[in-house]
Amino acid sequence: MMDSSMIEPNATLDASPTLAEALNNDAAVTAVADADAVSAPTDAQSPLTTDLTNNVHHQRWQSYLKDCRELIHLVEPLEVAGRIVKVTGLIMVATGIKMPIGGACYIPLQDGGRVEAEVVGFDGENLLLMPQSAVDGVVPGAKVFSMEITETLPKPQFGRPPRRRAQDRARHFPVGDALLGRVVDAAGNPLDNLGPISTEVTAPLSGRVINPLMRAPIEEPMDVGVRAINAMLTVGRGQRLGLFAGSGVGKSVLLGMMARYTTADVIVVGLIGERGREVQEFIEQILGPEGLARSVVVAAPADVSALMRLQGANYATAIAERFRSQGKNVLLIMDSLTRYAMAQREIALAIGEPPATKGYPPSVFAKLPALVERTGNGARGEGSITAFYTVLTEGDDQQDPIADSARAILDGHIVLNRTLAESGHYPAIDIEQSISRAMHNITSKEHQQAARLLKQLYSRYLRNQDLIAVGAYQPGSDPMLDVAIKKRDQINAFLQQDIDESAYMQACLQQLAQTVS
Repeated sequence: MMDSSMIEPNATLDASPTLAEALNNDAAVTAVADADAVSAPTDAQSPLTTDLTNNVHHQRWQSYLKDCRELIHLVEPLEVAGRIVKVTGLIMVATGIKMPIGGACYIPLQDGGRVEAEVVGFDGENLLLMPQSAVDGVVPGAKVFSMEITETLPKPQFGRPPRRRAQDRARHFPVGDALLGRVVDAAGNPLDNLGPISTEVTAPLSGRVINPLMRAPIEEPMDVGVRAINAMLTVGRGQRLGLFAGSGVGKSVLLGMMARYTTADVIVVGLIGERGREVQEFIEQILGPEGLARSVVVAAPADVSALMRLQGANYATAIAERFRSQGKNVLLIMDSLTRYAMAQREIALAIGEPPATKGYPPSVFAKLPALVERTGNGARGEGSITAFYTVLTEGDDQQDPIADSARAILDGHIVLNRTLAESGHYPAIDIEQSISRAMHNITSKEHQQAARLLKQLYSRYLRNQDLIAVGAYQPGSDPMLDVAIKKRDQINAFLQQDIDESAYMQACLQQLAQTVS
């Protein structure tokens, strides 16, 4: 583009047309060209007249060039297309287009629809694409177009290309208050038939990294409304815990109780890889209208692609991050972290990554801490994300590789015991195997001593229950066991709680003191 400094300083532009005239009038275009070739003023003209003419000329050309730049900025960029050369299993191979890892693209179909995909790897000049849905209708040589969101790019400055950050290239999804009370899929589309979702506030799936030294420490307890957790496994604001359980021991019911009775400002629920029937049941029966009113539910059930299951977990975390940045205390419930790991395993194996422990490739164990570390407390002055991740243990095996990895990166774990569930003890929390690593920082010495004593009494009884059952124990042999036998029913009643019963923190502490006194 011609710069204003290139114009002859003594040329005149008395008849210069406007930009609109120049674009729509051939005569005006000629006038603009002729104006640039006007001769310099004669010697008879005074210096003052020459200076005025130069200033008018300079201002008009500056205005004209500014209009040109604004018009050029509105022009749609050239769209580059690649083509599909191979489809194998879960992976599509595209050539002729360059995109970064994590970039979004789409393949138009002959029936007018399209298949959206994400770049998950590359092989030489070829891109490896993971589709978000079924690839029915994709033909050999089908075109591939980038879905780069140009609206988020900075406006180009004259004479230099725009700076495009990776975050600017990424797809943005709706976040914020407009999602409260809504149920959406992993792409932010509504599932509840309550109308479209507002897209005024959006964010990418990848959140900002918080300097660990800038994070606020865990200093305050979070009331989750469950007596056994509040009293025995006190959770702090910004803590990340795992809920370790096999199938059918009541983890969904426990999560629903926390969602309904917690004192958090906002609840974000991510249902990842669960059965579709369980999604509806959790929302309508377990969460209920009261819990849904201040919640956002992101559902990526088992029948969606592995990519959408990964995206659903990241989207739920991005929504929680947005509320945290507003200074709110968020409770994030993700069911389950194991399904998230399985989705990453599907993708990694499809692109040729070698399997490791129990078929899980190394990238799985890199993805888990990357997801978990996005939660927790924000910088000082911001809010918090208290997160509960369910971890499925096959056959109640606590040594499963995902369970082992999760236990190492989380701030505590709550184990649900199948034996307790089968005996009708709900919630089936095994206080012997469970621990909250932040409890000693957020509770009083009296609270810690009472919780420790109750745990000792509970454990002592379990160690000797066979002797007690057959009558082999002689009272007086063990003073602590005598107390445990005496208080057994009281302790069990304290640790159990009905699904419709809420237990707030202060009441829990009073009942704990009464139980062990």
